[in-house]
Amino acid sequence: MDDVFKALADPTRRSLLDELFKEDGQSLTALEERLPMTRFGVMKHLKVLEEAGLVTTRKRGREKLHFLNAVPIRLVHDRWVSKYAEPWAAALTGLKRDLEDRSMEKVFEIYIKTTPERLWEAITSSEMRQKYTFGVGVESDWTNGSSYRAAHAASGAPISEGENLEVDPPRKLVQSFHALWGEDVAAEGTSRVTWEIEPVGDSCRLMVTHDQLREGVNDQIYGGWPMILSGLKTLLETGELLTTPGSLQYANAG
Repeated sequence: MDDVFKALADPTRRSLLDELFKEDGQSLTALEERLPMTRFGVMKHLKVLEEAGLVTTRKRGREKLHFLNAVPIRLVHDRWVSKYAEPWAAALTGLKRDLEDRSMEKVFEIYIKTTPERLWEAITSSEMRQKYTFGVGVESDWTNGSSYRAAHAASGAPISEGENLEVDPPRKLVQSFHALWGEDVAAEGTSRVTWEIEPVGDSCRLMVTHDQLREGVNDQIYGGWPMILSGLKTLLETGELLTTPGSLQYANAG
């Protein structure tokens, strides 16, 4: 948390986050053009943001693209803000909602003190999934090319479905994703979710990439990831459930 607050304290770094909020997945050159400082200065600020986990990067050919990672901000909210806020406050910290002029890709990164095997189990176990995905479990045999179906534990109503495109335990899971919880999201069609697990000391770095999203996609499709990943971290590190208003909104729905 100290690194997050340190990173957010500087107005230039907040400006960089604002630029990524407006348009995610920008190169160093693109960000440099938006700020009145040298390339080296922008690099230094980006390094601080990366170390705080507020920015994550991915290679695209020769370019390194920078993505806003909302998870640390979500954790700050869950620890200090939500206990005083009304249930609707969680919605105010949603991911960016404005339209983009290209296909959208969302990248989320979080570090969890656990083993790759335990993290893989939490992702693929229906019983464990229900504890951090608003009461929604998932059923599959978790083989390459197999299907999966997610449904609410209380009602059995389908929430999403898709295909397991790549299953490589306990390192990587690639899935197609079709939301089914409403006519508006179902009309968005199929996107793709990639879970990547990397051991780091006694912890794991979990990268979730949600891509193949159309420009201007309904933000319900990807907006729940920060809360889901916060709940996953809480469950594996403490054995407890996340009890912020947003995380409980659907957990007990029938």
